[in-house]
Amino acid sequence: MDTKANGAASGNGADPSPEQKVYARAYAGMDIDKDRDATDDLAVLWRIFKLAARQRSRLVLGAVATVIAATFQLMIPQYLGDAVDGAVGLLESGSVSDEAALDYLYGTALMLLGISTLRGLFTLTHNYCGETLGHHLAYRLRMAFYDKLQYLNFSFHDRVHTGELITRGMLDLEGVRSFMNMGVLRVLLFLILVSVGAYRLLSTDLFLGFLSLSFVPFVAWRSTTVRLRLREMWFALQERMGVLGRIMDENLTGIRVVRAFGAEPYELDKYQVASDHALALAERRIRTRVSSTTVMNFAYFAAMGLVLWVGGSRVISGYMTVGTLTEFLTFMTILQQPVRQLGMVVNAFARASTCGSRLFAVLDLEVSIRDREDAKPLEVTGGVLEFEDVSFAYPGEGSPPVLEGVSFRVERGGTLGIVGPPGSGKSTIAHLLPRYYDVTGGRITVDGQDIRDVTLESLRRVVRVVQQDPFLFTSSLENNIAYGDPWADDAAIQGSAGTAQIDGFIDQLPERYETLVGERGVSLSGGQKQRVAIARTAMLRPAVLVLDDSMAAIDAGTEQRIREALGEHTADCATLIVSHRLGALRHADEILFIENGKIVERGTHDELVALRGRYAALFALQTLDGPLQDIVDLAAEAGVRKEAGA
Repeated sequence: MDTKANGAASGNGADPSPEQKVYARAYAGMDIDKDRDATDDLAVLWRIFKLAARQRSRLVLGAVATVIAATFQLMIPQYLGDAVDGAVGLLESGSVSDEAALDYLYGTALMLLGISTLRGLFTLTHNYCGETLGHHLAYRLRMAFYDKLQYLNFSFHDRVHTGELITRGMLDLEGVRSFMNMGVLRVLLFLILVSVGAYRLLSTDLFLGFLSLSFVPFVAWRSTTVRLRLREMWFALQERMGVLGRIMDENLTGIRVVRAFGAEPYELDKYQVASDHALALAERRIRTRVSSTTVMNFAYFAAMGLVLWVGGSRVISGYMTVGTLTEFLTFMTILQQPVRQLGMVVNAFARASTCGSRLFAVLDLEVSIRDREDAKPLEVTGGVLEFEDVSFAYPGEGSPPVLEGVSFRVERGGTLGIVGPPGSGKSTIAHLLPRYYDVTGGRITVDGQDIRDVTLESLRRVVRVVQQDPFLFTSSLENNIAYGDPWADDAAIQGSAGTAQIDGFIDQLPERYETLVGERGVSLSGGQKQRVAIARTAMLRPAVLVLDDSMAAIDAGTEQRIREALGEHTADCATLIVSHRLGALRHADEILFIENGKIVERGTHDELVALRGRYAALFALQTLDGPLQDIVDLAAEAGVRKEAGA
């Protein structure tokens, strides 16, 4: 890494390096976190506790076990003090032998051993219940988080990186999971030990009791201030871990591009800069927690030293027995472990409030694309699709309109072709049909039913979209084809593969339909993936079929055979074809030429060619139909940009 990258990673104010600029851009687009306020911590922690409390039996058992374990632990100082006083009294009285005094101590030791054993068993129960509560809480949140991601709007997924969501669903979830055992139950244990022990000590000797507990106010103050600092550090660290997840996700997804351009050193530098940022913050968090724990331990040992000094003086003066001093010192020794763990408890609270707020920021998002209260299943009768003066703009303040006043009608068995320059709004039409987004003006109907008034499940069963860049799962070809109907028989799967003209390729594979495709279908070519996606959709026989440039990677001959094979399927459905290849649209009943979100030309292929407008110019450019100078003149006359025919 160059010196600039090192300097920026350490925060010395040097100019950012190119990889740092990329790293900074990785933060862009994350607006799902609400403004954070320390006063919201209690609300977040209370919400986590209520979720965990659904495991009522485990929570009650854990709390009871904690109380009993603390009770047995508090019995140890009293019995130990009484044993010491009893043994000293026996020895000083001279009325019993040394063996009798030893027998008395042995009996007391066995009693203490029994109490300690019971305390250990209930502590084990306390830890078990705390861990199981945490894992059940994590299970509920994990399922709720995953469920929410299934239904959040496409506009959310458009702006939030997958790596960020994976970080929240794993690292943040782990931070919440540890809250019950390391936070709630340990705080309960500490409060019982301090409160009951304080009463016992203060009632025995007021002044020495105050000395024994003198470290508690300092520890409480220190814990509160450190928790607030740790909370902010945890939040920043989780965000930086999210950036690391995003960088790694993009790198692994685009590893072939990285290798093709020899960009491995650049990617390593970018990841190292992000790692340096996370490491620096992690070190600050550790220093804060360790220094706080050290200061709290120092306060504890200082109080213990005062108790030993003052108590020893009182024993020498005869004002206090050795057993009573032993009880005080034993109690403080018992408190040593909770004091040592208080730093972890504070860290658990800080981490839980931070991680919980990041999880709840996603869980509380409103799903706008959803069923209305009175939504009914879509009933297909005539199979007529209609756009009525549809307008649309992507979510976001000030977003320009993508579609304006688009109207058309496609009947069952009919085919509508859509063409236009890049960015004209063609794919947006395909995304509006299954309600990936809602129109901002006008309406879309199927057999007169507004698609916003029907259930999403029934709509997306009727409308199927085959996209240009299909996604294949890391599974067999058979499972990928049958994804929409997992219980389909072999004949249906193979028939759909034949329709998509992919059966010949599959039959040549050693494992045929059981062949495992790589991640995202990486072991297949672009055309093969598109044909698998077409086969996946052909199985379902939708009432509305949308081919969104879904044959762009397929050669013209194979495309023609696929269209002929699809004829049986499309005869019973309304078909929309979005394509840059105009030869694929010649058979369409109507073709729309869209530019800047508006329909500028419409008609059949022959009508549009005769019109000598934008469509005719684009068709001439693609087919080189006529003298070159005539084509150039026609394109200039129609005002078609050069890139439209690319």
